[in-house]
Amino acid sequence: MSDTPSKDDELAGTEQPFVQHLMELRNRLLYCIYGIAVAVALLAVWPGPNGLIDFIAQPIRAHMPPDAKLIAVGVFTPFFVPLKVLMLVAVLLVLPWLMYQIWAFVAPGLYSHEKKFALPLIIFGSLLAYIGIAFVQFFVLDKMFAFIQGFTPASVAATPDIASYVESILSLYLAFGMAFQVPIVVMLLVRFGIVEIAKLKSFRGYFIVVAFIIAAVVTPPDVISQLALAVPMCILYEIGILGAGWFVKVSKAPEEGDAADASDKPTQS
Repeated sequence: MSDTPSKDDELAGTEQPFVQHLMELRNRLLYCIYGIAVAVALLAVWPGPNGLIDFIAQPIRAHMPPDAKLIAVGVFTPFFVPLKVLMLVAVLLVLPWLMYQIWAFVAPGLYSHEKKFALPLIIFGSLLAYIGIAFVQFFVLDKMFAFIQGFTPASVAATPDIASYVESILSLYLAFGMAFQVPIVVMLLVRFGIVEIAKLKSFRGYFIVVAFIIAAVVTPPDVISQLALAVPMCILYEIGILGAGWFVKVSKAPEEGDAADASDKPTQS
């Protein structure tokens, strides 16, 4: 088979030198840095690093004595932990902008029908990530700490270290944000012909087992957080299967649609 592009190939002749690709990559990375810097500046003004720490500490403080506070064991912890939280929240805030820069970098190598569904996928994926993080902040942490504090003896004062607490909840944010991308992964697997919808349906029982194994590995050793991750993953898997058929139809190349229409027409003898 010849590697020469056909006349109908819209990407024919659009190849760019390697150096130009590097320059484009540099520009996109700079745009990402600028976006993060603006978000850091805005968050530093309001609500500020201390305000962010107070916000993410609400779930655990709700289950601590009224006069109890989180402690800082390290000498530089009161400075570095709020700064770390500020940076990570800034990245989350501009996540759609970062994803757009990635899309803008690869867009010149995509066909027009691929560009149509790439941007909606980025928006949908960012939205799912935000939903996963919000689910952790407003539901999972509250139930998890209520469960854990229920096992704390009356003679023990539960005063967690702020650095350990932030590290734990950030890992949960990351785990849930990635787990909530299941519909995107399922639809892409079907779209690119890696797996068929019928195969995904038959794999449903195995996926439930995989979801609970993943939840047991990436979440703390409590039943609440494990169920809170595994159950949504199973639900999102079903949503991905339902959306895969529709996604394949709307993201077809024009020639694929014409070929499908031609195959549906009855042949004349």
